[in-house]
Amino acid sequence: MPLTVGTAGHIDHGKTTLVEALTGKNTDRLPQERERGISIDLGYAPLELPDGTRLSVVDVPGHERFVRTMVAGATGIDLFLLVVDAAEGARPQTHEHLAILRLLGVDRGVVALTKSDLVDDETLELAREEAVELVPGAPVVAVSARTGAGLDELRAALGEVARGLVHEGSDGPTRLHVDRVFTLRGIGTVATGTLWSGAIGEGDELRVAPGGRTVRVRSVQVHDRAVERAEAGQRVAVALPGVERRELRRGDALTAPGAYTPSYRLDVALEELAEIPSRVQVHHGTAEISAHVVRVGERWAQLRLRAPVVAARGDRVVLRAGTTVGGGLVLDPVPPRHASAGRMELVERGDVAATVSSPVPAESLRRLGGADGLVHAGGWAFSQEWLDGLRAELEERIRNADPLDPGVPPPAEPWAADVVPLLGLERRGAKLYLPGSAGELGTHAEAATALERTLGLEPVKVEDAVLARFLEEQGRLVRVGDGYAVSTAAYEQARAALVAECEASGSVTLARFRDLLGVGRRTAQLLLERFDADGLTRRAGDARVLRRRGTIAP
Repeated sequence: MPLTVGTAGHIDHGKTTLVEALTGKNTDRLPQERERGISIDLGYAPLELPDGTRLSVVDVPGHERFVRTMVAGATGIDLFLLVVDAAEGARPQTHEHLAILRLLGVDRGVVALTKSDLVDDETLELAREEAVELVPGAPVVAVSARTGAGLDELRAALGEVARGLVHEGSDGPTRLHVDRVFTLRGIGTVATGTLWSGAIGEGDELRVAPGGRTVRVRSVQVHDRAVERAEAGQRVAVALPGVERRELRRGDALTAPGAYTPSYRLDVALEELAEIPSRVQVHHGTAEISAHVVRVGERWAQLRLRAPVVAARGDRVVLRAGTTVGGGLVLDPVPPRHASAGRMELVERGDVAATVSSPVPAESLRRLGGADGLVHAGGWAFSQEWLDGLRAELEERIRNADPLDPGVPPPAEPWAADVVPLLGLERRGAKLYLPGSAGELGTHAEAATALERTLGLEPVKVEDAVLARFLEEQGRLVRVGDGYAVSTAAYEQARAALVAECEASGSVTLARFRDLLGVGRRTAQLLLERFDADGLTRRAGDARVLRRRGTIAP
């Protein structure tokens, strides 16, 4: 099972140096990082363990100014590598990074006491005791990236922690939160991120969220190696043809089409580190978004976001206001605007069915214990109450529709193809109708009578296309050309004349047909084109001839 390990720790405690010693790769790729000797952005490397396990490493900056970058890198990881300088011990960013990991639900990992060759035994033992107290239950390994001491023990400890771990949410719909976008010559735009769930392969169609653009995957790599399909838990790079670099950014997500609904609200169960103010920065995936916190009782809140996010039930968020003040477990990623304690309590204790309204991907409910009591259609789950409400809404719209054509378009939503058949409505073409319903003139009766008085052999312009179509279906006129009509009697008169001439002479020209009817060239042309469309005639050079079945066509 692919897994990702993320570093954590204070600036200058040796995270990047340790990662290079473990993997052979310097994750500081930016010139300013190498010049200043500090990490500014996220770095990545593959780590081969002695037992054959291959971990993806995300190296994060340790400076307090880049905590937001650390959070972006830590989301989606499965275990941590907390780096503590053996001489300095835990420092402010050690504590904040560790708090962020806990808020993200990353509770398994290893503590590395770096620069152990530069301290005496007593200092090293004190550092070890502090680490054990800081992260109870986590293996603590003293290492030196300079001498290589302890590196094998550290690899073994990481392997032991990784053994038995399963990437959370790996069986859900595809979702990759983008943390880096760049362009390569001959390849185009490339987006990278940790694949939270699902899989990605060449030729897959994905949706950019929250923007909604559809993109196609040209190729997939995992740590610079081309693969047929990348799996959840891996660090993934996808090449996206036809996409400009400026059209993607950190914070976007690549998702399975129709699997997630971008939302401006999240219902969360809170975990507070300090008093959470009403305005915070919400970190979800690789996105950072300003939000208003609406408290619901002491344990819950609805986060009202300034920009939409793509979340699933069970995701975790980090809340910051200058420093990290808390976090939350997403109870409902697409909640109603009204937030109630009763509803949140139901969903938190696993009574998901009582809180679901509009359709959500059924896969997204698994992490909270399934969706018993909900209606399922295709890959969607929703409440019977919502389905009844949708039916009532559509029936009301149909009753208020134009009586000439009492139908309405179905909802333009990803779930429509699966849900609409359950509504008991008839689908005719592109619209939904009440069973057995038919059009009627209603308030159009006077206009219909007035129109019919004007009809004859000369085509009349009809402005109301719906009325014209209805009257034609009733046999009260015949449409010709683009928006014109003649009377039914005139049409039959013209048809009889055409059939008689073709049977007598074998064909009829436009000029001959015009003279037979005593009309202008344009009128004759419109009628002949209608006869062609009806299958009565076909063109043969400059003339028309009857089709074989033309003489018995109605």
